[in-house]
Amino acid sequence: MTTLALAVRTPRSRAIGIVIVAVALALASQIALPLPKTPVPLTLQPLVVVLAGLLIGPIDGAAAMVLYLVAGVAGLPVFAPIGAPGLARLLGPTGGYLLAYPVAAAVAGWLGAGRERFAARLVAAIAGILVLYAGGLSQLAIITGSVTTAAVLGVLPFVAADLLKAIVAAALSGRRSGTTL
Repeated sequence: MTTLALAVRTPRSRAIGIVIVAVALALASQIALPLPKTPVPLTLQPLVVVLAGLLIGPIDGAAAMVLYLVAGVAGLPVFAPIGAPGLARLLGPTGGYLLAYPVAAAVAGWLGAGRERFAARLVAAIAGILVLYAGGLSQLAIITGSVTTAAVLGVLPFVAADLLKAIVAAALSGRRSGTTL
């Protein structure tokens, strides 16, 4: 997908893309594996967050994340099935990650949307994942009172899996002729 293709989409196709991505994120959140010794489950959400920015661009990717968060805060069952419901989720151990979703999608999109080179898209996806870590680490540090403890609980167990997700996002967002959201 080229940058031009991102720019010439109609308002209707943009809205459809935003809704599709928000639904995809809600579905990805349902695949949640609890890990021992951490309140943060392993999910496919980081993959969808960075892929959103790479595929539909920074603004629409961020908009899809906001739509997802609004749906979750409103009480729709879009958040991972592990943890508090609704607004309370944003105040708990995974809230920092969730609140970072719009920024992470935007960063991945700004750096990688429309890029032809896999390496550029991979760097963009990794940058998006790092934004997620910054959000999650910040909230976990507040909750635990320790940045070290927060890193042990909310970053270290996920690095390998999230690197793989970044690679997959970079691969899936490669140029395809005639494909736009």
